[in-house]
Amino acid sequence: MIEFLWQRVSDLASDLLAFLTSSFDPFRDTLDIVLVFLAVYWVLLLIKGTRAVQILVGVLALIAARLVAELAQLATLSWILDTFFVYGVLIIIIIFQADIRRALARVGRGFFRGVSEHQESQILEEIVRAAQVLAQKRVGALIALERMSGLEDLIEAGTPLDAVVSKELLTAIFLPYSPLHDGAVVVGGGRVTHAGCILPLTLRTDLPEGVGTRHRAAVGITEESDAVVIVVSEETAAISVVVGGELIHGLDAPRLREVLRDLFVRGDGSGEAEPDAPEPEPPGSEAAPGAAADLESTG
Repeated sequence: MIEFLWQRVSDLASDLLAFLTSSFDPFRDTLDIVLVFLAVYWVLLLIKGTRAVQILVGVLALIAARLVAELAQLATLSWILDTFFVYGVLIIIIIFQADIRRALARVGRGFFRGVSEHQESQILEEIVRAAQVLAQKRVGALIALERMSGLEDLIEAGTPLDAVVSKELLTAIFLPYSPLHDGAVVVGGGRVTHAGCILPLTLRTDLPEGVGTRHRAAVGITEESDAVVIVVSEETAAISVVVGGELIHGLDAPRLREVLRDLFVRGDGSGEAEPDAPEPEPPGSEAAPGAAADLESTG
């Protein structure tokens, strides 16, 4: 078996070397490789932090299984995988249709586009101050911050707005007597774009005990996009941040400010937090003190 695998690898290496010797053009092929690399890198940036990454890993695992089946001459497994891959392009289009649509519609778009770093810091500061005031008043809130991927295709029943991000506006929206308080606020492009939005709920069952509807909605939208969501608990007055489907519990205003700056300003919107940011709670773990009994609804 080992000799057979070694022979197959040797044959593949010989075929590759012969192809390169006869057909390789340094300029043309190098340009081709660079363009493909940039395209793949761009796609990975678009899907980073979304559930599409998990699906992509599954597809790569199937490709690896097909290669192993060919090397080991597993006829039945090879036939099944070949049959699957015949429709691979169609399957990928169906699975990633929302991501493809957002990517084509938002080529080159970033978080807070057209906004300087100083203005971006001011916007984040207004959001932090609003979350602090709402937590002090024990008013529930859900604020979704767009990044590379937009949220228009994922939100429902939202009221379109085009307003400056300010503590006063965000506080007014979430006060119980506001007609828009029941739902989420979406911030994108440095503006408040929607209010009263309904976000998709996560189907996960391994979230910390006591997590309520607001937190489930926050996890749900971050599973489908690369958004960052701030949650203020009505029951416990605790502030949380959700990114990539993971919860960061028990934040106060200074720690919230630090997390947001790590995600957007210092990390340039990439979603990579600095080492001093609080680590996300592992699934199923106990929430931090003061954040474990959030059973409220989005209302």
